[in-house]
Amino acid sequence: MSEEVYTVEQFAERLKLHPKTVLRFIREGRVRAVKMGKSYRILRSDFDAFAGVTPRERPARARVTAIVDLPDIAPEAAQRLARVLPSARMGQTTPPDPMRIDVVHDPDLGHAKVVLVGAPGDVASMLRMVETLT
Repeated sequence: MSEEVYTVEQFAERLKLHPKTVLRFIREGRVRAVKMGKSYRILRSDFDAFAGVTPRERPARARVTAIVDLPDIAPEAAQRLARVLPSARMGQTTPPDPMRIDVVHDPDLGHAKVVLVGAPGDVASMLRMVETLT
């Protein structure tokens, strides 16, 4: 059985977003997509993960939220984290339990926060990666 696939336009329409916003999310690593020629295709499971929809047939699993405070970090280093962490997650096979990764930088204070939400093992591996990169 094959999984349903969306174009950027279909994805944007379903979430009432502009297609350029969806393309930006793809470039930032917030939405997992596969480039086919000049366009992207997004799997239904990746749409559900982004929209926060949990399939009924999947039992509830333990989820962990970790917030890492990084004081005195340069904006360039925060941007690098924002690119590298989602990219590292995208490089793995499609997980049964999607993970949310956000990096926020406050230039006035020079602080960054990394927010990780996912399965305990996945969050632990991302925490090790954050430690290695900082």
